[in-house]
Amino acid sequence: MTTLPAPSLAERKRRLVSDELTRAALGLFAEHGFDTVTVDEIAAATGMSKRTFFRYFASKEDVVVRFLAELGDGMRAELAARPAGESPSTALRHTVWAAVDACAGHSEQTLRVVRLILGTPALRARLLEHQSQWREELAAELADRLGVDAAAGLRPRMAAGMALTAFDVVLQCWSASGGTADPAALTDQAFTAIAPALDATPVNEAALDATSVRAAPR
Repeated sequence: MTTLPAPSLAERKRRLVSDELTRAALGLFAEHGFDTVTVDEIAAATGMSKRTFFRYFASKEDVVVRFLAELGDGMRAELAARPAGESPSTALRHTVWAAVDACAGHSEQTLRVVRLILGTPALRARLLEHQSQWREELAAELADRLGVDAAAGLRPRMAAGMALTAFDVVLQCWSASGGTADPAALTDQAFTAIAPALDATPVNEAALDATSVRAAPR
């Protein structure tokens, strides 16, 4: 197994500063609303300059984008690490739960950030944009597990899309409950509903395509 080199002192310092700016920004967004908070206020909350903020983020929106990017990275890593013999529904349930837990399992501030993302059109659009990328990444992982062509296979993309829909619905239900609903139970309920489709014996897609061509109206 290859051992990755430890991050340098400069890299660790950069990460610490970035994390501090992120925490301050997300806290302010959650308390005051995304649209009203300025970059100057984020910088002031950390005792840093506006110039320092822009060394790490191109805009205040990019702070939230980083949060979303980390969710996607976590899902892809979780699916890649699942045992090869697991059914698609089991592997994807654990994958989605990792992301739900990252959102729901930590603090009141995280709940406010999730509600902010779901309730702010610009941020909601960025979430959907990221989910499109996550779908392709999860589909590629699923294709490897299923032994099918990621580019041509319908099943991996459909399965990834259903899993991300479940993720979205669970987040919305948890957020709407004010954080009182059990996110683990919501995730289990969502996957109980979609597991039969995820684990169904796949049809022969090539034969299905040929049948569709023959049946197409002229």
